[in-house]
Amino acid sequence: MKGEHSIRGLCELLGVSPSGYYKWRHAQPSARQREDAALAVKIATVHRQSRGNYGSPRVVAELREQGTKTSRRRCARLMSDQDLRGRKRHSRKPRTTDSRHHKPVAENRLAKCPAPTKANQIWITDITYLQTNEGWLFLAAILDAWSRRVVGWACAPTLHASLVLATLHRAIRNRCPEPGLLHHSDRGSQYVDADYLKVLAVTGIERSMSRAGNCYDNAAMESFWSTLKTETGLEEGQLLSRRETELAVFDYIETFYNPARRHSSLGYLSPVAFEKQQTLNNIKVA
Repeated sequence: MKGEHSIRGLCELLGVSPSGYYKWRHAQPSARQREDAALAVKIATVHRQSRGNYGSPRVVAELREQGTKTSRRRCARLMSDQDLRGRKRHSRKPRTTDSRHHKPVAENRLAKCPAPTKANQIWITDITYLQTNEGWLFLAAILDAWSRRVVGWACAPTLHASLVLATLHRAIRNRCPEPGLLHHSDRGSQYVDADYLKVLAVTGIERSMSRAGNCYDNAAMESFWSTLKTETGLEEGQLLSRRETELAVFDYIETFYNPARRHSSLGYLSPVAFEKQQTLNNIKVA
């Protein structure tokens, strides 16, 4: 259009002055705009490194640890400008608990316990399911309630007790807990299996179980399942083979969730970083 019409004529048509047009055309970005551009690059990098999972609160926490201070509002605005957002959870509740058995269950001791103050005081555990193109894949995991770290997990195509037993063996091997640790689960038949109870007894681990039909007694596990399914994308209908799904779980837990994912209840530290920080603080106190 500029080649067909004069600048002055176009300015008159649009109701602006030629001097104002030339000033706008040659204007340099303000200091604030330059800062926003540089910050936007850092935000995009953090968001990419989080596998597209982080919203503005966790992005801000990561930036601050790197030495870049910014507000959550500014971060949210720059993320919106780049069409970046955290993953949203979907309300799906797996039903993997069969409590229709006549084996003795434990009382809910977790509800009466004070919050844990160190590792291996309270473990919580549960089973969920993942859809694959070969049928269901069941996943069992044990979290340390203090640091929310996954201390043991296992996958299997069936809900047999061997699944939770493999998970328990891995957790014991990884953490070597002292007697007195409290193990909390639902009332599923897998958690009252004779072999499972034997391992608990031999290692001095005490039992606790949720009330019948009350998923809120194990809310931290429900939250973890929701986080895992949302942030791996396994809940969004991308059907992989069982082996590929298990590898995706391994990658998420071992290379992202435990060592890197920032947890709001841990002051936006990852489970591994939280445990290291608390260990250092205890050494300084001693």
